[in-house]
Amino acid sequence: MDDVMLEGVALSAGVAAAVGAVGAFGVFALARRRAAVAAVLAPLVVVVSVAAGVYASVRAMFLSDKDSTTVLLLLAAAIPVALGVGMVLAVRIWRIAAEAAAVAAARERDREIEAGRREMVAWVSHDLRTPLAAVRVLAEALEDGVGDEAETVRRIQAENRRMSGMVDDLLALSRLQSPALVLRTQLVDLRDLVSDAVAAIRPLADARDVRVVEADGGGAVATVDAREVSRAAANLLVNAVRHTPRGGTVTVTARSSAAGSAPGRQRVAVIAVQDECGGIPEPDLPRVFDAGWRGTRARTPERTAEDRPAVGPNPGPAPHESGGAGLGLAIVREVAEVHGGSAAIRNSGPGCVAELRLPVGEEPDIGT
Repeated sequence: MDDVMLEGVALSAGVAAAVGAVGAFGVFALARRRAAVAAVLAPLVVVVSVAAGVYASVRAMFLSDKDSTTVLLLLAAAIPVALGVGMVLAVRIWRIAAEAAAVAAARERDREIEAGRREMVAWVSHDLRTPLAAVRVLAEALEDGVGDEAETVRRIQAENRRMSGMVDDLLALSRLQSPALVLRTQLVDLRDLVSDAVAAIRPLADARDVRVVEADGGGAVATVDAREVSRAAANLLVNAVRHTPRGGTVTVTARSSAAGSAPGRQRVAVIAVQDECGGIPEPDLPRVFDAGWRGTRARTPERTAEDRPAVGPNPGPAPHESGGAGLGLAIVREVAEVHGGSAAIRNSGPGCVAELRLPVGEEPDIGT
């Protein structure tokens, strides 16, 4: 009798080990692609291997079919428990994987932001050298009594405005990217902001012989920080006027639009600026809103001596019209994103359409 029992135990262990090995191999192979599914199946493999071993032992002992069925049913009762344990493990593994992915994504974003900031500082440092060198040369000329004194002073003031514009844009971009940013939001008719921006940009447009037109888009109302959106609208117009040839037209529209195509879709407020720049190469379009990027020489800002206009009734620093560090459109994108919106640009007609899209009637995620 003892020999029979030992043979049964040996047979049970052998069958269980064989089935378990096959199941473990399958689970390990699956874990490389679907770790959560493998976690669900792992306890089930244990139950099935034990059941296979017990059933083989029972059959070797020549038990009746009824007894064999009873043993199998008892073992089968453990399957729901195994699946439950597996699902708990799968949920835990999924959460750990999601947390790890979020940490990795955050680190990657931090690396990208840091690389972008370093690149931006390098660009700004490079661009600041030009007006600084000009001021130094002009100051030396003034000191030596060379040239017209009034003209030299005017040019020094123009270079000073140029540097101030770069610093203002850099500070604005830094503020918008700060986690401590607080938006002072209110319900605003974007047509008023657009009208203020158009009035502010008019001297620059007249100096360049560019016509700025406000098109009737029906208007749009949104809960936004009026100061920041005014700056973004002005930056879009400055960029459009800069790159539109003499005699050309820049058209700006404030309208509401539906986001997406599903029923009940959220409505967004859109400030759209159409220029006549001649278009941007398609590969360059995704980079237009990157800090410091200017693309081809045709789109590189020119240096002018016009005064910078103010924007809105209480605007604070306004964007500069002289050659800058390429931060104007980067500020537009940041303004859009802190409000939960987006910025985009596309080729259209004789030039490009740049859009600032903002949620309608919703509080932004940052500040109050």
